[in-house]
Amino acid sequence: MSIEGVWPAAGLRIAAGDLELRWITDELLVRLAELAGRGVHTPETMPFTVPWTRGTPQQVARTLIAYQWGARSQFDARSMRLELAVVRRGEPVGVQAAWGDGWAVLREAETGSWLGRAHQGQGIGTRMRVLMLWLLFEGLGAAHVVSTAFADNVSSNATSRRVGYEPDGRSRVDRDGQAATRHRHRMSVERWEAVRAQNAELLGGPVVMTGVERARDQLKQVRG
Repeated sequence: MSIEGVWPAAGLRIAAGDLELRWITDELLVRLAELAGRGVHTPETMPFTVPWTRGTPQQVARTLIAYQWGARSQFDARSMRLELAVVRRGEPVGVQAAWGDGWAVLREAETGSWLGRAHQGQGIGTRMRVLMLWLLFEGLGAAHVVSTAFADNVSSNATSRRVGYEPDGRSRVDRDGQAATRHRHRMSVERWEAVRAQNAELLGGPVVMTGVERARDQLKQVRG
């Protein structure tokens, strides 16, 4: 018996060029926790609604591990949550996630991600977003994918524009006790079909997906 045999989502893989998104095993999780503890952003900024990156390296690592353990079980028709390690040339460099409630009906997901600071500014953020879009639309049958980012998160907003999301409004939220503007971007499946070819050119090689069919079957089921 294997974890993939019991929990098909654990067998999902998508890769292109030297970049791969894969299920987060405990071994990978420890390495990602160490990476996050070394820093994800500058101390004076906070790109996340929940400030999980604040604290000592051990506190950040522990928060990440606890969160990932809780997220693993949510992959069915009611709640689709997918947290994948971003691996480049065998080294974990961050996490690319997608989540959406009412998946069986809405087929809509929101994406989020983080990269270790040492791996930023190299185009990885754009490529891992494209890989997740590819997996959601081409593999899992998404109808819409959205992304949100604070107005001062220049790189995330730029990535959304570059890969072809369309503006979908803005909102004001509480961030660390202060009002902050958050931009929303949307990609419909029709829009994806229009920009898929240009995004493929960003990936550095053909896309290879594994484990998709069984994962789609898992998304049709509801846990008791």
